[in-house]
Amino acid sequence: MALLCRVAAASLRVSRSRPLVAAAVRASSAGAQYQHILVEKKGERGNVGFIQLNRKKALNALCDELMREVGLALDEFENDPEIGAIVLTGSEKAFAAGADIKEMVDKTFQECYAGNFLTHWNHVTTGKKPVIAAVNGYALGGGCELAMMCDIIYAGDKAQFGQPEILLGTIPGAGGTQRLTKAVGKSLAMEMVLTGDRISAQEAKASGLVSKVFPASDVVDEAIKCGEKIASNSKLIVAMAKEAVNGAFELTLAEGNRLEKRLFHSTFSTNDRKEGMNAFVEKRKANFTDQ
Repeated sequence: MALLCRVAAASLRVSRSRPLVAAAVRASSAGAQYQHILVEKKGERGNVGFIQLNRKKALNALCDELMREVGLALDEFENDPEIGAIVLTGSEKAFAAGADIKEMVDKTFQECYAGNFLTHWNHVTTGKKPVIAAVNGYALGGGCELAMMCDIIYAGDKAQFGQPEILLGTIPGAGGTQRLTKAVGKSLAMEMVLTGDRISAQEAKASGLVSKVFPASDVVDEAIKCGEKIASNSKLIVAMAKEAVNGAFELTLAEGNRLEKRLFHSTFSTNDRKEGMNAFVEKRKANFTDQ
């Protein structure tokens, strides 16, 4: 607890004492320019979108402009027919140590309510293409929430997850009380939210928050490999499968099963379903065309 308090305090000091440090503007393959993230294509076929948070001096604190840039990059990859999956990562020291406290410290209730503060963060969840979080180091507060917005979380063996907002006199505001509870259950989520305590990568895997843990030096490469595997399938069918799984978190079992059945039936209107089954019968590799 004491260490967590010091981390939260350190993040606050960093945010207050340093001006916004913009990295050299980076251009993606499509020409969009970003100041706080690095954007490129990865994988042997260039079919995995790659977004790296790049505010290292602030432990990748999630300022408003950074999150808007993440949304723009996601849109860019969503509209790129070559991209089949997206990897989102930070640095080896911090995926993201939290939201930028400097931007919050003087906000009023009226400003937050009228502007629906943090709502645009949900843009991470709205795309059809799967997003894989590759988490190293601190994923605290907004950083933990950002990771949970992704579809799959891979963690480095030194990663730490937590919702320490209670130590700053507030509560999670970007899904921390909701997604964490659905991922790890009420008891652990309640403990983390009410105490601000962190859990390790190994505890996160055991509780169901992350799917796999790798050495810190390997986690990004492993996430890209996962993205390549997903991208080798039909992008159209992948989007349907993602919608069905997400439905399990929002619908009753009966409603979810009806959604799944409708989407399953819908695959029979696609060329890729026919190609996939014919390839299986003919014992060859399927050639999907995303149609």
